[in-house]
Amino acid sequence: MFNVLLKTYICDPNFVVPLESVFVKESLSYKEVPVEIFNRQVQNLRNKEVSSVKVFWKNQLVKGSTWYAKDDMMSKYPISFPPFQS
Repeated sequence: MFNVLLKTYICDPNFVVPLESVFVKESLSYKEVPVEIFNRQVQNLRNKEVSSVKVFWKNQLVKGSTWYAKDDMMSKYPISFPPFQS
């Protein structure tokens, strides 16, 4: 058994995505497209270094940007970005 505490959501107009800019398929889904990498970092783990990039997506706010492994982004979106700098 567990308890869940719910918080009241306060609407923020900054989180509204204009529907004109989003192409929604019949299945009510859309594809996110990366626009820009605006931050890079290297985390030192015990035996290796992990390079990450922070990606800004087309239909998201800057707050919605997320960190991804550099190698994953290079393999999934090779055309979207110029070659990465180490």
